[in-house]
Amino acid sequence: MRAVVCRSFDDPAATRVEDIDAPPLTDDGVRLRVHTAGVSFANLLVLTGRHQNRAEPPFTPGTEVAGVVLACGPRVTRVRPGDRVVAGVRAGGQAEEVVVPERTVYPLPDAVDFDQAVHFPTIYATAYAGLAWRARTEPGETVLVNGAAGGSGLAAIEVAKCLGARVLAVAGTDAKLDAARRHGADVLIDRRAGPVPQAVLDATGGRGADVVFDPVGGDAYRDAMRCIAPDGRLLLIGFASGEIPSVAANIALVKNVTVIGLYWGYYVGWARVPPPPGTEARVHAALATLLGWCADGRLRPETCARFPLEGFREALAMIESRAVIGRVALHPVPWAPAAAR
Repeated sequence: MRAVVCRSFDDPAATRVEDIDAPPLTDDGVRLRVHTAGVSFANLLVLTGRHQNRAEPPFTPGTEVAGVVLACGPRVTRVRPGDRVVAGVRAGGQAEEVVVPERTVYPLPDAVDFDQAVHFPTIYATAYAGLAWRARTEPGETVLVNGAAGGSGLAAIEVAKCLGARVLAVAGTDAKLDAARRHGADVLIDRRAGPVPQAVLDATGGRGADVVFDPVGGDAYRDAMRCIAPDGRLLLIGFASGEIPSVAANIALVKNVTVIGLYWGYYVGWARVPPPPGTEARVHAALATLLGWCADGRLRPETCARFPLEGFREALAMIESRAVIGRVALHPVPWAPAAAR
């Protein structure tokens, strides 16, 4: 099969598309023909050895895939060959085939195509786990979303709206603000126009945001700590700015703020410490809810560019340029949207 293979962290040219052996099928494994693989900022970190889930070369990147089941191991009971599915995998997704543990494979509704589907195993799942499970967002609360036009930000806007929240979206270009509006944001905050904390306080009558969803870090995190409401919850999702901020414990103390870290991989078994019993069923229920919302039109994943497998460098360059709105997709196996429904 063809796959993107990283053979060195130090030499970008050492990552290329190669012909390699397909991975062996495990007892609990599901072999997929990959029609769409997600591309993300995390891939940039993984390919330079800077991600917390460090893989030693040679390896194939990619953690989100959607496609058709080719074969199942003897212990697999939930899916069968021919099923349309989406899956999360620790690595190996940017290839024509991948073998995924059954526990992270999720059936696709007919109304959800493959490009839409790859937004869900990590991006929408993270937004849901953060806002619903960890921050316990209530209807009528105000949610501030940093980096609102990225894949994580747009997912957070839509999930927050499904939970009944009012959403304030922060972005830095007209196109990104327009994307946040299209996906349901109630208030648009242009970070070029002036101090973000003051804009948030103005939009909330001086109270601040009850919940902050922050995949950016750096200055965005510091701004959020200055405009979070008393008893607020700040979700640390990632550090797309490249800067990991300090917690600002003095503000957390004075405002009774809870700073919450969220690593989705813990819930799907990718952490060193396994999740508690019952987590797998909880995850499957969450993905069924999210994919159902997508099938009903309540969630509208946005894919801004699509590339063949050989276009992975162009896909990564687009992400690195910060020009992406929504997600970028690779098509290891070409497909037409009408054929995936």
